Amino acid sequence: MNRKWYAVYTHPRWEKKVHRLLTQRGMESYCPLNKVRRQWSDRVRLVEVPLFTSYVFVKADEKDFPAVRTTPGILNFVYWNGKPAVIKDAEIAAIRKFLDDYEEVAAVPLEVKPGDEVSVAAGPLMNRRGRVLEVNRKTVKIAIVSLGYELVAYVDKARLHS
Repeated sequence: MNRKWYAVYTHPRWEKKVHRLLTQRGMESYCPLNKVRRQWSDRVRLVEVPLFTSYVFVKADEKDFPAVRTTPGILNFVYWNGKPAVIKDAEIAAIRKFLDDYEEVAAVPLEVKPGDEVSVAAGPLMNRRGRVLEVNRKTVKIAIVSLGYELVAYVDKARLHS
């Protein structure tokens, strides 16, 4: 079996339920829970809330996809390039370790802005560094200075890292 981690998109506030339902179906599932302090009128309490709203991770094989999709509370897989997005084992392990080591963690989307220096993580410009010129909804215009010319490429935001 070639099971990989995938992200699934859930109904709002269904993350813990979906995790429980997937586990009951015999699938390996992970719902990262963040420990946060909540203030009530008479006390402060440490509660666990999902780190990623409306997302749960499931380790599955392609033959498991129908069972995953039909789990109550799951809307669909998270897609990348037209296929369900595969999450690396190392990334799941890093999330687990980070949540074990720290409380009140914030998941902040990576934002790039004009002037930022970035490195392209995938595609024909992989490992090339450049300067962000413009940010659109799904793409970023990057200038890569090479051979005395400024090459401009439109790159998917998800293929960049600082």
